[in-house]
Amino acid sequence: MASPRTFTFLCGLLAANLVGATLSPPAVLSLGPEVIKQRLTQKLKDHDAINTLQQLPLLSAMKKESARGVFSSLVRSILKHIIQLKVTSASILQLQVQPLHDGRELMINVPLDMVAGFNTPLVKTIVELHMEVEAQAIIRVETSERDHSRLVLRDCSNTHGRLRISLLHKHSFLLNSLADKVISLLVPALPKLVKSELCPVIKAAFEDMREDLLNLTMVPVSLNSDHLEFDFMSPAIDHNVVHLILGAKLVDSEGKVTKLFNDSVDSLNLPSLYHSPFSLTMRKDMVNAAVAALLPPEEIIVLLHYVLPETARRLKSSIKVISEKAANQLGRTQIVKILTQETPELLVDQGNAKVAQLIILEVFATSEAYRPFFTLGIEATSEAQFYTRGDLLMLNFNKISSDQIHLMNSAIGLFDPELLKDFTNKILASVLLPNENGKLRTGISVSMVKALGFEAASWSLTEDALVVTPASSNLRPPLSQ
Repeated sequence: MASPRTFTFLCGLLAANLVGATLSPPAVLSLGPEVIKQRLTQKLKDHDAINTLQQLPLLSAMKKESARGVFSSLVRSILKHIIQLKVTSASILQLQVQPLHDGRELMINVPLDMVAGFNTPLVKTIVELHMEVEAQAIIRVETSERDHSRLVLRDCSNTHGRLRISLLHKHSFLLNSLADKVISLLVPALPKLVKSELCPVIKAAFEDMREDLLNLTMVPVSLNSDHLEFDFMSPAIDHNVVHLILGAKLVDSEGKVTKLFNDSVDSLNLPSLYHSPFSLTMRKDMVNAAVAALLPPEEIIVLLHYVLPETARRLKSSIKVISEKAANQLGRTQIVKILTQETPELLVDQGNAKVAQLIILEVFATSEAYRPFFTLGIEATSEAQFYTRGDLLMLNFNKISSDQIHLMNSAIGLFDPELLKDFTNKILASVLLPNENGKLRTGISVSMVKALGFEAASWSLTEDALVVTPASSNLRPPLSQ
């Protein structure tokens, strides 16, 4: 068997690839304006914002304005003869999300379109008014005394200069004049009603949206018997994108934390969306840990002569070059042991992904032998093929190659291990790769893809991270929480 010191040396060869890695948060969920608009629009519907608009107390608000003494007694007397004034139809138009000048706050504009009708005993005709007004609020990051940061919605009011009230249909001179007087009272009253009646609904809808977004980041990601958990750390706003910065930990089947991913917010480098509605950026060590959970270290034993007879003949021919006596000792029950004591390590170069593995390979002359003929330490690489299936992130290994072969011990004398390169490539491709790909076949579920309203995911690789984005920018209504 391989000595611990020798195997530690091999691990050091692979670890050299990680030197100089840039520290960053373990994961960042980045949400573009499309997602914010869609989620907030849905929450406004859930909070029945339209009904709030239809119940606006227009008449009482107008009477308060007339009581301020600015308007003539004639107008106040006219108001006494208005039987009712109510919103007959209302709609919320497409929300707008745009950054403020410093790029650290977002302005939310909620345009409203309403029709209100009033009647009076003087005439039987209902007079309809078209009202256009816009609510606005600011999303910013606030930090509490305990240094807890969160997204908040502040400064909700009406948008100055976006108020228009007009007569929907022309009537007689008398009714038109009456409508003008009503409009003159609604102009100062309506913005105040928006602030007092609708802004609390907008704030409640925003808080629900915020909680839903935080909750979907906390759904565990299953990795066989283990699972990956995200922890919300803090939010950030960068121009028109909201970033939810996440910590992460790997938890085993008993609920014990087996790996905690450290972060460095001071060196935070927020990802760009590049016109994608959202992205989930996962640091490379997290991806490696997820692969490690799917591919724990194991020992594979192969009765070579029965499973791979051609490979067994090739091995015997190679050993015969080293020692004819040793080759003759190989029996029909000869055994090859493959030990993966270190998990695969993802390497990315110019967008191409490879997986490096450290493998111990031992050859026993027969099944009864206690000591191996020899032990090889193999530095192998494979192509890493990422792809998606719905909201599943899939990984497959292709074309394994023994890049470096080290003779760790030998009972048949010293020899150049490169003589066995063809054999090692064949045995690893025939045994190890199918075994590992079978375990990877379950994939890694990225449930927040569908939770955010998208059917499927796509992916991209950088040197430091794997980025998951929606395969299509078409949003559907989000799944109920």
